[in-house]
Amino acid sequence: MAAAPDRRQRLLGAMGITPWRLRVGGVAPEPEVAPANDTARGGSAVCVVVLPAGCSERELDLVGRALRAYGAVTGRAARLEVGERGLGDVPAARAYLVFGEAQARALGRDLPAAVMSAAQIVLVDTPSAILVEPAAKRRLWNGLRALGPTLRGA
Repeated sequence: MAAAPDRRQRLLGAMGITPWRLRVGGVAPEPEVAPANDTARGGSAVCVVVLPAGCSERELDLVGRALRAYGAVTGRAARLEVGERGLGDVPAARAYLVFGEAQARALGRDLPAAVMSAAQIVLVDTPSAILVEPAAKRRLWNGLRALGPTLRGA
């Protein structure tokens, strides 16, 4: 048996509960976000994440969650994979988060020296190592914290 609306309001008021009502109105459209690959083609970015090619879905999920947990700038960072030919066209950025030494070597080969000297480059373990080693996960968080001052200036 449902209570009448007046009685329900009195009972909720007596218990100290303020009922909330959903406002009816238009929903603001979400801004379109350019894909990371568009930014990587000769554009400029605040942060670029360099990953090894062939990461599993679980590894990519871990990396994505860590980046989103640290903030919007890292969550929307351009992500590049190192393939057989290296990185190719690397965007100029303030910060680079590199997962693994092989990816750091590829970044060093493909990034112009002037951009490399002006940017902050943080090397962390590969995603596969972060999944299995607690120390690697700690190094990832320390690397993200090291990027903090550079990313806050964005």
